[in-house]
Amino acid sequence: MLKYIGKRVLLAIVSILIVSAITFFAMNAIPGGPFNKEKATDPAVQAELESRYNLDKPVTTQYVLYMGNLIHGDWGVSLKSGREIWPDITSKFAVSAKLGISAMIFATIIGIVLGSIAALTRNKWPDRLIVFFTTLGTAMPSFVLATLLLLLFCLELKWIPVYNSSNPNYILPIISLSVYPMAYITRLTKTSMLDALNQDYVRTAKAKGVSRVKLIFVHALRNALIPVITYLGPQIAYILTGSMVVENIFTIGGLGSAFVTSITNRDYTTIMAVTIFLAILMVVANLLTDIAYKFTDPRIDFNN
Repeated sequence: MLKYIGKRVLLAIVSILIVSAITFFAMNAIPGGPFNKEKATDPAVQAELESRYNLDKPVTTQYVLYMGNLIHGDWGVSLKSGREIWPDITSKFAVSAKLGISAMIFATIIGIVLGSIAALTRNKWPDRLIVFFTTLGTAMPSFVLATLLLLLFCLELKWIPVYNSSNPNYILPIISLSVYPMAYITRLTKTSMLDALNQDYVRTAKAKGVSRVKLIFVHALRNALIPVITYLGPQIAYILTGSMVVENIFTIGGLGSAFVTSITNRDYTTIMAVTIFLAILMVVANLLTDIAYKFTDPRIDFNN
């Protein structure tokens, strides 16, 4: 298992380097720069700024210098605000993590429960009702749902206050982010549960007189969760990194909002720092997912 983890860590490092290189060179290929404004900047001032942040050097040299600083723990400073980037990333990511993890926990619990119910009531009205709502959930983008929830519950019914920093309310953002993964997990659980219930070990346990509750939640569900775990790793990282539109709709100052702002402002160092941070988060989530397989099903072999 240690050999497998070592290979995955090396592959993760290569993946992060590829992502950083593509982002850096694509970002610098776009015309313009972080110090270009509608009102022309004094050429001497612009030259001084570019020299201070190494923007006057060849792009390959800039990349080598940036990655060298990053390896030593220097994430750089924002080209717009002049502040250290790492404290901003950690503070804003805390908001996104709170929102994303809450949404994923909610989606996972409800999705597994609904998927199990749908499998046990196959072709009956509970199954058909669940299938209808999961199809609707997978078809509706999170930003559309977020806008509808905001209009209905905040502006029309006024049941929930609009989000603000002094009185945060995560109910609607969590619902907006959790509906799609919840619907997908429901469908995965149902399919896996139906397959597990038809396995020989389940029939044997049933013949031995094992109770229906134990049969489902001890024998069948454990193996049915493997596809769900496969989905959870990347999806957790996606929710943590891809909630930028929902964060903007509900004016939540998370990492997604900061990323959008940095792209708009052509803040190169912030774009690079956030991209690499999110890439690290994604590969770590995938690695932890693979390791979780072993604890879910000891038959899985990592030696190959």
